[in-house]
Amino acid sequence: MSALKKKDLFVKELKIDWDAIAPGSYLRNIKTIANINRLAFHSPITFFVGENGTGKSTLLEAMAVAYGFNPEGGTVNYSFSTYDSHSELWDAVTLSKSFKKVHCGYFLRAESFYNVATKEDEYGKMPGGIPLNLHKKSHGESFLTIINEYFKADGLFFLDEPEAALSPQRQMTLLLKIAESARDNSQFFIVSHSPVLLTLPGAEILSFDNGVLHKIEYEETESYRISEMFINHREQVLKRLLES
Repeated sequence: MSALKKKDLFVKELKIDWDAIAPGSYLRNIKTIANINRLAFHSPITFFVGENGTGKSTLLEAMAVAYGFNPEGGTVNYSFSTYDSHSELWDAVTLSKSFKKVHCGYFLRAESFYNVATKEDEYGKMPGGIPLNLHKKSHGESFLTIINEYFKADGLFFLDEPEAALSPQRQMTLLLKIAESARDNSQFFIVSHSPVLLTLPGAEILSFDNGVLHKIEYEETESYRISEMFINHREQVLKRLLES
């Protein structure tokens, strides 16, 4: 199968109805998000990049919840809550969807993965469930188990810093799995700081830096620039940092 074409993307664009968000909401103070009224997507793989606090995960979460995923993560069939921390943004987001049917999907969040792993184990013990035994594995192994189990063809996936538990080598394993799934008509939205994952060919990289969402190339990402600078000029960088 070939990768999804722009016209067939499961999520083609989003709109934010700012009239549905309270005047005093903190969301209005996140400059990059506050400047979004409408956002179109052009690739089966979209990265959100930028400094901490610029709104990447907030927008990703709102999109996932607006589509029907559990706020803490998991599939659209998950329904549990250990702590309601998601913002009101999801209720103001409207997603333009394809007529094509999504056959699988997952919202993977690094920060709430322990809770999801607990529910995965509970669901796995139910009739027809698949016992994954995630709590008996390392954090990274649990991530890869989820990836191998759920990343399939014709899927929609929201990933929030999936590299958090993975070694550089395992990040390359994840990169390959994403590329294979995208070729099989799956769509991905990924928040990432990984200079490994961001190399995915054909991906659109959207930066949240400087207050306005904008498209950039891989070599323009801070993840690449800082990694390249540190690797190639390690001694000078360390000297400057440690003497400051």
